Amino acid sequence: MTIWDGINEFICVVETESFTAAAKRLDVSVAHISRHVNQLEDRLGAKLLYRTTRKLRLTEVGEVYYQHARKVLNELQEADRAVMEMEGKPTGKLRITAPVYYGEYFLAPLVNDFLLQYPQLDLELKLTNETIDLVEEGYDLAIRLGTLDSSSLMCRKLARRTQYLCASPAYLAAKGTPHTLTDLANHRCLGGSIDHWRFLENGKLRNWRIGSAWSCNSGLALKDAALKGLGIVQLPDYYVQEELKQGLLVSLLEEYRLPDDGIWVVYPHNRHLSPKVKLLVDFLVKKLGARA
Repeated sequence: MTIWDGINEFICVVETESFTAAAKRLDVSVAHISRHVNQLEDRLGAKLLYRTTRKLRLTEVGEVYYQHARKVLNELQEADRAVMEMEGKPTGKLRITAPVYYGEYFLAPLVNDFLLQYPQLDLELKLTNETIDLVEEGYDLAIRLGTLDSSSLMCRKLARRTQYLCASPAYLAAKGTPHTLTDLANHRCLGGSIDHWRFLENGKLRNWRIGSAWSCNSGLALKDAALKGLGIVQLPDYYVQEELKQGLLVSLLEEYRLPDDGIWVVYPHNRHLSPKVKLLVDFLVKKLGARA
């Protein structure tokens, strides 16, 4: 018996919760499934499954073995796909995550264009402002905004991002225009998902804590409030650049603005040789890289 014998049968039994269903999925006999699972348990010297006439469940050892075996099988399947893709067109599913607004307005249209070129690919796109563990959750890549935390992920820069402090002309006419950071204490500051704004003062990073009079974790809601004269907002360029051009919003305290940060595509090391991931990353860099 080799080290691989019985693993696929065991995983299939766990995931179908039945020896009969596993046999049907793998197109073999129930006796074949039972024999290989028994041989696997004998080789390991451990009981992996509790079997009754009504139900199967994993032992504690079986749960640990299943989690490791599933990861190994995933890697083997990814290796098979990589080789097949190198010989032809990319296939399989692309699992991507991105922040909600940026994903809706910028990433999704580009990914849809990419899929028109490679119709054999399937897509799972999860838009969330939460940071997902790509390795643990099995995602191929993610879009991350701002300064990257140090991690084992590989990354490529797609574009630059400028943070603007701005308000509507009506608000400034009523409340006056701030000229220093200290002046912000006399203004209504519209807060987002964090409780401070970031500035550069005398060459040093300065965090300005925002009051709690108005806050929302939606950039679109923040922009709407600023346009309606409710206060001052700090938002990335892709939210407000058109409104700034049209004079609907006015840029403030530009001398305190931080240097541009980045918009990044990140992906696990085990994905960087996958042709489908490489093709998509190159495609995004080409389309968004003009401002990198």
